Amino acid sequence: MSNASFAVQQALYSRLATDAGVVGLLGGPRVYDDVPVRAEFPYISFGQTTERDWSTGGEEGSEHIVTLHVWSRAHGRKEADEILAAARSVLHDAPLPLSGHHLVNLRHEFSDARRDPDGETYHGTARFRAVTEPA
Repeated sequence: MSNASFAVQQALYSRLATDAGVVGLLGGPRVYDDVPVRAEFPYISFGQTTERDWSTGGEEGSEHIVTLHVWSRAHGRKEADEILAAARSVLHDAPLPLSGHHLVNLRHEFSDARRDPDGETYHGTARFRAVTEPA
């Protein structure tokens, strides 16, 4: 059986990197698991992911917590906030197809944005919770 956590990440990546609204705000499909050296701003990167057993007495299941990071060098937090909102819009409650698994639900838990200590980068964070079961 394929890894449910990786299937969730693949589905999130695919949705973000192909959505016209998100891609338009990023200036291209700038969604990364491993950020390239000298990546052009703004972009989205995958952060920490956690998978927990979410099985019931008779059925297998997993809970996944996925953190996305938004990086912007625009003046002010508006760009980071807009990208966070676009990501939430295309992912929250989205019926994403998963390889080898079924997505029970996908929910946005929170988003925030703040200026990084470097004084020029805005860093947004969005956390999503997905529940999966084997296909």
